[in-house]
Amino acid sequence: MKIANVFVCLFLSLPGMLCAQSREAGALPWQRIELGEAGRLYPFAIYSNRLWSGDLRRVKQVVLVFHGQGRNGDDYYAAAEKLLAASGANAEEVLLIAPNYFAPQDEKKNALDGMPLWNAAGGGSQPGWNGGWDALNWPWPLSSFQPLDDLLLAFLDRARFPQLERIVVAGHSGGGQIVHRYAVLNSIDEKVRVAGKHLSYIIANPSSYLHFTNERFNGAGFAAFDAAACPDYNRYRYGTEGMVRYAGNLDGAALFRRYAARDVTYLLGTADNDPEHRSIDKLCGARAQGSFRLERGRNYIRYERHLAGSNIQLNRRTFEVIDVDHDQARMFGSSCGARLLFGLAEEKNAAGVPCRAPQF
Repeated sequence: MKIANVFVCLFLSLPGMLCAQSREAGALPWQRIELGEAGRLYPFAIYSNRLWSGDLRRVKQVVLVFHGQGRNGDDYYAAAEKLLAASGANAEEVLLIAPNYFAPQDEKKNALDGMPLWNAAGGGSQPGWNGGWDALNWPWPLSSFQPLDDLLLAFLDRARFPQLERIVVAGHSGGGQIVHRYAVLNSIDEKVRVAGKHLSYIIANPSSYLHFTNERFNGAGFAAFDAAACPDYNRYRYGTEGMVRYAGNLDGAALFRRYAARDVTYLLGTADNDPEHRSIDKLCGARAQGSFRLERGRNYIRYERHLAGSNIQLNRRTFEVIDVDHDQARMFGSSCGARLLFGLAEEKNAAGVPCRAPQF
């Protein structure tokens, strides 16, 4: 018999409580954890292979995997957990977390009392969880980027994570969008690296990218786009006009210099080439970046190289995942994806599709 909305709360010695919920028996539970600082604590949802309140002193690597527009962290967690098991890594040394953002419509299938809720997000400058906008229902401004900041800060606690060496932040589709924009806009990356942790970002098949100038690739080079045809093409999330509150006051040039130094890998599915895909951003600001996700990704890599020129060193890797479309499990399970996430060697990943260097 299926049991809907099983809800278990474990009262802990730490402040607050941890809650785990599943939608039906056998489904993966999510943990309700507490983030923030005294006076500004808030709950947040994660799927994980370990209890957040448990003993994490043996953890050497943290992998964060972000869901797409469906806000289905359970699916992303399940796929990543299989890769982790196949890698042969000691599960006690790897903390796998799939954060889950909730929107008001998710209250129909989850017990979300007291949880922050974000707009489900569309395209363009519409506020949403995958662009860093603030929660809809919170008493103070709470950016969807804030949980990432607070998780990273928690990982720097040497008492809880004395052996931690490596942190990977990965996202596909809408998750790729939040990871990309967070990698550009956060001000904590350098603090994590100064603390001796290797922090990297993996961005897979997002619908659009954040540009630092008004230039776009036109097939031959870079030039300002036709604002008469698309007045909002350079507004955030596509560009730096009207930036989200979290972004602070850095201009595009400063943001690019900082982002260029961060450890970023782009994964592009060579079959993610449908301009009418059901979930691709079809607004003109996104179309200004290319017709489909593969083209937009290739154009953005060209754009970064154009901005960097000979003066700025790019800390980048790019892989094209051969014959894979908009499929997070196959992207992250590819020979390059699984190696980047969990160090899974190619010879142990028989099901992983091959990758190649960009073909342009």
